[in-house]
Amino acid sequence: MKWLLKFVNYSNGNSMKKLITLLTALTLSSAAMADVQVSDSYARAVPPGQPNSAAFLTLKNTSDEQVALQSASSSAADVVELHTHSHVDGVMQMHKVPRITLNGNETVVLEPGGLHMMLIGLNQSLITGEQIDLTLNFSDGSTQTLNVEIKDVMAAMGKKHHH
Repeated sequence: MKWLLKFVNYSNGNSMKKLITLLTALTLSSAAMADVQVSDSYARAVPPGQPNSAAFLTLKNTSDEQVALQSASSSAADVVELHTHSHVDGVMQMHKVPRITLNGNETVVLEPGGLHMMLIGLNQSLITGEQIDLTLNFSDGSTQTLNVEIKDVMAAMGKKHHH
């Protein structure tokens, strides 16, 4: 706030006009930012020595504006990449995607077998019950840093009932 007082005190006679322009620009830029809610985040526990893992979560765009998850990072891995799975000639293949787009008021689930984040070059063991940081970078310039719980995904998948 001190910068604002200095601006008003040290500007010439156009300071009020400049201030109104500045505040209008700030208001418009914040209004253009989408509001993405993140829930159900977790990373897959892996045995010590494994070089890679994956993270999963739910993204809910609560605005009318389209926004995309552009990238992610974590101190637990050298690189975090956005990935998806697809069937090619009857074989499930994983590949990198440049972004994950959320249309206005859309929910996208990152889950095993679908969209997910690969944690490549792990810097630490991912032990069930512990947490890692995960920073999400969106196309509107916003970021969210999460504390993501590490879960034993294989045990959880084995407990599902199939009918």
